[in-house]
Amino acid sequence: MYYGIEIVLIFVLGLIVGSFSNVCIYRIPRNESIIYPASHCPKCRTTIKPIDNIPLLSYILLKGRCRHCKNKISTQYPLVEFLTGLIYLMIYLIYGLTIQTLIYIILSSALIIIAFIDLNQQIIPDVISLPGIVIGFIISFFVPYISFVNSALGVVIGGGIILIIGLGGSVIYKKEAMGGGDVKLAAMIGAFLGWKYIIISLFLGFFLGALAGIILIMSKIKSKEDAIPFGPFIVLGSFITLLWGEKIISWYLGI
Repeated sequence: MYYGIEIVLIFVLGLIVGSFSNVCIYRIPRNESIIYPASHCPKCRTTIKPIDNIPLLSYILLKGRCRHCKNKISTQYPLVEFLTGLIYLMIYLIYGLTIQTLIYIILSSALIIIAFIDLNQQIIPDVISLPGIVIGFIISFFVPYISFVNSALGVVIGGGIILIIGLGGSVIYKKEAMGGGDVKLAAMIGAFLGWKYIIISLFLGFFLGALAGIILIMSKIKSKEDAIPFGPFIVLGSFITLLWGEKIISWYLGI
């Protein structure tokens, strides 16, 4: 019984944090405060009442439209809320009620915000990644699942791999191949997950990014000249590693 209640509470917590994450995704690239003013419709600027600001449920009840101006509400809002709740739940089911779960849901929230900002604006905000590097490294001194040496190596190896690839790509293609934001994002993930996990995360990110690029180009949604943000693929690779990293390592060693 208590296990079922915990599952519901974890998922609801994710929905609530996901709702706040939407505020961050919209306001951070615009250099707006994430606290003031209160949530409002980006079209008509009308303040959203609490009854219309219930994660996931309000979007369904309002049929995806603002109550006042009737403009469509982006499907990104319920998607971010549901995705955050789902990831929180998956982390809990794997790690239980532990300090590792708390740390990983904090990291996952930051990664979701970064991924959607990068998708929308093609930038990775330093205001999240730089403090994230410091926080991840400090945490490593106090938790048993990662040592401070492992965290430090994660920062250096994660950021270093992206930096080297970016510099090499710039020389070969005569244009920026990897942004500085990608370097800091990889360093942040390395601080939280350590050097082994950041290597797996980046490998998966490159693989998924290449696969998505091929599909987008073949379907003529994108051309070879179009820039495709890499941050979301690093994030996706990190989520896979965060949830199933040990199984991936065991599978690799087994072959």
